[in-house]
Amino acid sequence: MRSTIVRNLEIFQNFIIISLCLGLFCVMLIRLGQMYISLLKPLNFQVITSDILFILILVELFRLLIIYLQEQRISVGAAVEVSLVSALREVILQGVLNIPINRLLGVCAFLVVLAGLLLVRVWMFRNFTSVNLTNPAPANGNAESSEYQAFRGEHYFF
Repeated sequence: MRSTIVRNLEIFQNFIIISLCLGLFCVMLIRLGQMYISLLKPLNFQVITSDILFILILVELFRLLIIYLQEQRISVGAAVEVSLVSALREVILQGVLNIPINRLLGVCAFLVVLAGLLLVRVWMFRNFTSVNLTNPAPANGNAESSEYQAFRGEHYFF
């Protein structure tokens, strides 16, 4: 009974994600067409750059949804990349010289935190790839090796 309910909810959730992908793809096409039409007018570098970055944000969100459909998990790297591009788009849109200093410092702190998340992600990936999953039993006869305990999550908190 419970497995049937969970399976049906997952199917419904995947349907929602697929509809979001289709809607996002349509929005990308519309924005791309609007950007090409705006190129016929006198060029405004700030607006064109903002449109390009907005389309890149939509592409990254689309990629995030595709990864979710494939692996049933949220990619931290893709989510951080979307946040980075979004923050930089806002700075470019307003212009660095027009942003109040306290807001600019806040954006800088936000970017440092996002960079830290990317670094932690790389560090964790290196630590988990060094775990030997083919031979989890210890060679010296102890109950469990420290690598196996680390892999099971006994030393790390998620």
